Amino acid sequence: MKINKNFLNLEDSFFFNTIGRKVAAFAEQNPDAHIIRMGIGDVTRPLVPAVISALNTATAEMSEAATFRGYGAEQGYPFLRQAIAGYYAEKGVNIEINEIYIGDGAKSDVGNILDLFDVDNTVIIPDPVYPAYLDANVMAGRKIVYVEGSEENNFLPMPKAGMKADIIYMCSPNNPSGAVYTPEQLEKWVEYAIDQKAVILFDAAYETFIQDKNLYSSIFQIPDARKCAIEFCSLSKKAGFTGTRCGYTIVPRDLEFDGISLGKLWLRRQTTKYNGVAYIVQRGAEAVFSSEGRKQTDADSAYYMENAKEIGKTLSKLGIWYTGGKNSPYIWLKCPENTTSWQFFDYLLENANVVGTPGAGFGKKGEGFFRLSAFNSRENVLLAMERMTNLNL
Repeated sequence: MKINKNFLNLEDSFFFNTIGRKVAAFAEQNPDAHIIRMGIGDVTRPLVPAVISALNTATAEMSEAATFRGYGAEQGYPFLRQAIAGYYAEKGVNIEINEIYIGDGAKSDVGNILDLFDVDNTVIIPDPVYPAYLDANVMAGRKIVYVEGSEENNFLPMPKAGMKADIIYMCSPNNPSGAVYTPEQLEKWVEYAIDQKAVILFDAAYETFIQDKNLYSSIFQIPDARKCAIEFCSLSKKAGFTGTRCGYTIVPRDLEFDGISLGKLWLRRQTTKYNGVAYIVQRGAEAVFSSEGRKQTDADSAYYMENAKEIGKTLSKLGIWYTGGKNSPYIWLKCPENTTSWQFFDYLLENANVVGTPGAGFGKKGEGFFRLSAFNSRENVLLAMERMTNLNL
């Protein structure tokens, strides 16, 4: 028996765990401190009434023999897939229900989709970006090439001339920077992928927060993307499902490489390694896309975006450069006075009792930057901004 030694190439711990340990140690030493957590991107508002009602109804169904459900289709129940197809139709995108696969969240599917691809592929990953993309490929031993985000390109890197790619990760709105690609920029990435005969893995987990109607919330709003892209989305941030767990992956029916359908491979993978999302959860997810559910979850999204606006106002007053916040719940700021991102983390925690996320955890180009999350109560956000203002950063 041999160990997969690629795991030894990973950092010692997922950096969110490091943040958790630091905060726990500070809390133990300062038991009276009111710590405001604006680091990890977990939501704080409860599930909306439409979802709770659907979950309760589905739970009651499971108590009766006539309505009890056992194993469901691994790719998801048709009622939820149809609701998602209707959601995309509102964006002008025609998605067939057999192109939609229900999963327990974007994070799982973004990692599991790699089962479809040989290890001998070159992977393009933005820097900075959500670290799970990198770690999943390090575990497999793939070659990784970075496209670098910076203050100069507003953390929206573009393909470089002569750059080879087989698998391309994209996240828009981006985590951590909150930056969103324009339609023209997305089109260039699609053109590049088609030219390279590469596949784009497009993470749209934060699409619901896009406020600018001129921006695309799905890569499939570019018709040619059906030739080269797979889209991942989640209800975690859209509807507060971080603890309920539900998302979906869209693999176009006509997406083929070497004459092989990726949709068929993904279905085969899922039916072999996955038993699907619980019926009760899928009924709750269906309610997210109902008329009432949309109103209620949109109101929650608007609440978080108002928080983001308040954070932006404070940073502007303090003269701190930042991006994000306008079409994303994340604000990506430049650490004051050339401090490192971990130094700024410690400073905020110790002097303002505010927790953020050090940019260095998202890649080398994240060093010197810092992410604040708008996923908190209005009261906590305003208090955190008051404390940061009093620090005279």
